[in-house]
Amino acid sequence: MPTYCYNCVAGPDLMTVVVEDGVALHVEPNHAGTGIHPADGRPCVKAYGLVQKTYNPNRVLTPMKRTNPLKGKDQDPGFVPITWDEALDAVAARLNDIRARGLLDEAGLPRVAATFGHGGTPASYMGTLPAFLAAWGPIDYSLGSGQGVKCTHSEHLYGEFWHRAFTVCSDTVNTRYIVSFGANVEVTGGVCAVRRHADARIRGIKRVQVEPHLSVTAGCSAEWVPIKPKTDPAFMFAMLNVLLCETPLERLDVEFLKDRTNSPYLVGPDGYYLRDPETAKPLMWDTRSGAPVPFDHPGAVPALAGAYPIAAALAHKADGEVVRHQAVTGRPSLALTVEAMRSYTPEWAARLCDVPAATIRRVALEYLDNACIGQTMEVDGRVLPYRPVAVALGKTVNNGWGAFECCWARTVLATVVGALEVPGGTLGTTVRINRPHENRLATVKPGEDGFMACNFNPTSPDKWISKPTGRNAHRTLVPHVGNGPWSQALGPTHLAWMFMREAPDNWPKPAMPEIWFAYRTNPAISFWEIERLADTIAHMPFIVAFAYTMDETNHMADILLPEATDLESTQLIRAGGTKFVEQHWEHQGYVLRQKVVEPQGEARDFTWISTELARRTGLLKEYNERLNRGLALVPLKGEGYDFSLPTDRANEPEAIWDAVCKAASAEMTGGAEIKDLEWMKENGFFVKPFKRTDWYLYPSLADQGLRFELPYQERLLRIGEELGRRLHEQGITWWDEQLGEYQALPQWHHVPDRWTEAVIASGGDPDDYPLWGITTKSMQYSTGSNSGIPLMNEVAGNMRGHGRIIMNAGAARKMGIVQGEKVEVRSTTGFTRGQVELVQGCRPDTIVIPGQFQHWKTPYAKDLGYPSLNALTPLSETTLALTDATGSGADIVRVAIHRIEGGAP
Repeated sequence: MPTYCYNCVAGPDLMTVVVEDGVALHVEPNHAGTGIHPADGRPCVKAYGLVQKTYNPNRVLTPMKRTNPLKGKDQDPGFVPITWDEALDAVAARLNDIRARGLLDEAGLPRVAATFGHGGTPASYMGTLPAFLAAWGPIDYSLGSGQGVKCTHSEHLYGEFWHRAFTVCSDTVNTRYIVSFGANVEVTGGVCAVRRHADARIRGIKRVQVEPHLSVTAGCSAEWVPIKPKTDPAFMFAMLNVLLCETPLERLDVEFLKDRTNSPYLVGPDGYYLRDPETAKPLMWDTRSGAPVPFDHPGAVPALAGAYPIAAALAHKADGEVVRHQAVTGRPSLALTVEAMRSYTPEWAARLCDVPAATIRRVALEYLDNACIGQTMEVDGRVLPYRPVAVALGKTVNNGWGAFECCWARTVLATVVGALEVPGGTLGTTVRINRPHENRLATVKPGEDGFMACNFNPTSPDKWISKPTGRNAHRTLVPHVGNGPWSQALGPTHLAWMFMREAPDNWPKPAMPEIWFAYRTNPAISFWEIERLADTIAHMPFIVAFAYTMDETNHMADILLPEATDLESTQLIRAGGTKFVEQHWEHQGYVLRQKVVEPQGEARDFTWISTELARRTGLLKEYNERLNRGLALVPLKGEGYDFSLPTDRANEPEAIWDAVCKAASAEMTGGAEIKDLEWMKENGFFVKPFKRTDWYLYPSLADQGLRFELPYQERLLRIGEELGRRLHEQGITWWDEQLGEYQALPQWHHVPDRWTEAVIASGGDPDDYPLWGITTKSMQYSTGSNSGIPLMNEVAGNMRGHGRIIMNAGAARKMGIVQGEKVEVRSTTGFTRGQVELVQGCRPDTIVIPGQFQHWKTPYAKDLGYPSLNALTPLSETTLALTDATGSGADIVRVAIHRIEGGAP
């Protein structure tokens, strides 16, 4: 029976389930996906655990209610079984009471909050719950389960700003040379990325992996460069120094810089663009006429270097201030970029990164030599630039302090050789901040100054949202994140958890939500300072958890609702096109998750649960209307077809998904083909070809005469100035460090020192914490959601260091630590214990703790005794100082390691 696996953002993967006498026996590839799915219908190992997941003897299989009013890790919840009617009536009664009193509390915050797990993947399993949530009204999604501190957060925000790239990857099928800074794509990219990189190695690609430890990806690369943690910006700045200051300009992609970037825009002495007095358009210096002209002047040949006298010009500064310049000097933004990078030589970077200058210079020149500047490739009949080089960034590199510099440098490295959004280069995948989410090319619309329109939160005096609308204040503190459906979850979610305990100066302490829904999420394990977070959750007034097994978060719940899991319920989702990591397909369409076996126990289809909640809260009409408008996937009514559901009754899940299947196929084919639910059950997916040119954003910009907003960031400079004024008007100064990130051109600040300063701020002595503690992902685990499945641990056990503390063998020898010995790792926040794995492939100043474990409630996982970096990473006042301007932090902490008495292997 065909279905899909979407347990991580590298999906959906096609697969089939062998079922005999109503029992799922095992998972196999879906060979019908050959030539359609990038991995030819093969799922990754996580999918093979779904049979054990279904028949897990530890599942919660009936609704439960808490009988002990006291919550906390040390409390027995006293859960007792109840009927579905009792459970849903209890939830609905609370919701109806809130509706009667008002959806917002006295501070204007939603009384109802919801948290969903990894990267939006729960939406592919929660059926029609989004329609119920939309029918309900304001909900606070800002209580994260890892967003901002574990996702590639700054890449999300800056990537969408610069080139509509919520996540960024290399065009692996075409590229020749990749510099990867901690991007562990062989682990996080799923089966499609593994397949593509394997094929690329066969044809001779070179990948240089730059990171502190020898990850799986490093082991599959041509070269591993063990860099000091959090010095990646210095390495990339030095690469730019080589390209911009040691290399003749004509070796770069001059045409791309002139025509597709802001490189020729003239900048005045105040850092703002010099603008034409009549049109207010940014000026550039035309070498043909020897005069300044607007950036879109026909036939102009702009200068990229030098300094030019401008008789009269405007500057648009913060808060609408217009300055009129007379007899001012303007310099092209590329010339300013060259000067900004001039001091960042490979020799300078070598001292910071602990990487030889010769290595940095060689990598930069190999990158340039492989860029094939001037070459083209025909794609779908269109001739495009061919630039087969890419730079990739991994988690911890592209979030937290230093991430802005890394994201900027990575994107400028692509820009200077013309390798941004073209065949072989650095590509975006999907969009989540900009709309429409299902087509990133459609988000390319003309905005100000020749760039794409962007949806920043306002910072002007009349429009700035001074009163937070969510507990993480994303609209107030983070302009980049916008105010779309994903924006709350992309705000500084750790601040929501922190501020509910203790608010900073001149900031109202937000009340906890009166109801908190949690699904496929376990922040009591997956967030930072897990003991503190678990204690915070224990103070939630009323928690409704959609429960698979017991776990550390739903231990504190008031109501447990058992939903029918992966193989037991129905849902249609989009597949193909471009979607996260390396999910660039040559097809697009829809794939069905069908009920291959009946639900265990009393578990119910999520769509049934959602419909019942709507009925019991008097929102059935509004709920059905939102289903008809497309909240289940696509609008059910379109040109030439109408599969709308009746709005006056509770529709059965199969009827809902039958209508969705018909509407989706009709929409995709212009009404020519109608595929119902039964057809989709038999066939599994329905797709059509997806143009290869639509992998690339370059054609969309070129067709509209638009430019990438690189390398100069005038808009960020202006926004930062405005945001600083607004916050200072409120007496808020605790965000001043973050305001310093709003720069037109980033500068190196000694990023690693921030973690040393955090130790001091916590009352510790940096000498007592001499090591860097970092983490890495286990490919077999979907961010902890399958940690209780024995098969995952069995397979992961084949990977070196699984469930252990990875440490350099030479450093361990000096401390008398031997292989397999049990050790304790401490930070100023807490401690974790586990067996040590001694390796050569790790820097002596670094330890690595894979995965997210240290469970105390999740069955099976709690008996493994595995350590977790989350027990060491602070979630307190120190955390604010480790939060960057996008509201993100990084999985890194200063630690000490000690032998344990009697801990010998």
